[in-house]
Amino acid sequence: MKHVPRKRFGQHFLTDQAVIESIVGAIRPQAGDAMVEIGPGLGALTAPLCALVDRLHVIEIDRDIIARLHRAYPPARLAVHAGDVLEFDFSALPPDLRVVGNLPYNISTPLLFYLARYAERIRDMHFMLQKEVVERMVAPPGGRDYGRLSVMLQYRFDMALLLEVAPGAFSPPPQVNSAVVRMLPRTPAQLTAKSQAGLEQVVRRAFAQRRKTLRNSLAGLLDAVDYASLGIVPGLRAENLAVADFVRIGNYLAEKED
Repeated sequence: MKHVPRKRFGQHFLTDQAVIESIVGAIRPQAGDAMVEIGPGLGALTAPLCALVDRLHVIEIDRDIIARLHRAYPPARLAVHAGDVLEFDFSALPPDLRVVGNLPYNISTPLLFYLARYAERIRDMHFMLQKEVVERMVAPPGGRDYGRLSVMLQYRFDMALLLEVAPGAFSPPPQVNSAVVRMLPRTPAQLTAKSQAGLEQVVRRAFAQRRKTLRNSLAGLLDAVDYASLGIVPGLRAENLAVADFVRIGNYLAEKED
């Protein structure tokens, strides 16, 4: 039976075989890998991944697709987890986890932040996302693409845009271009923020009105003496600061509270 893509799930199914092969080639699945696919859909990536790993986990919310997967694969090869990925407990899966997926565009940003909570259990992640989102994720300081998403994800992951994908690679074609990104969790030694919550507060405040200078956006958190101690010019905007600068600000504020 033909499956009709559902808008409420943001379903755009990958169909271009060359793109599929490029993605699988970038992932390089090995037999013993603990791998989970988010949103397997009609199985464009599921089939080649399942053929290469001993057992594949998938997370799917669409009941019709879940039924298809149960009919197509034995439980010993494919473990189907039914439900909303934003409520899924990734700690229930094996450690050193490899996460892949063609992510629904309508939940991609909250899902990336959600997955960051489990980064210490993850080896790597490969995702198809809206190209604009990937460009924001990997953007360097100084441009309009650089923002809260860039800083918070670059603090937690090393990331690279691997492949750009045109709308025609999907059915139905989305109205935007897509891209594949690789995300590698950074080591504990690289995570130098004294408080994750404190870092998030600084970044959120700084980018809330991005045209404002730091002097205005961080008013009440930092004064002239603080900026002098940090060696940061208060007339700069948030987009001018590197990730390390935000970490320094967050740590400075944490030390002031101690």
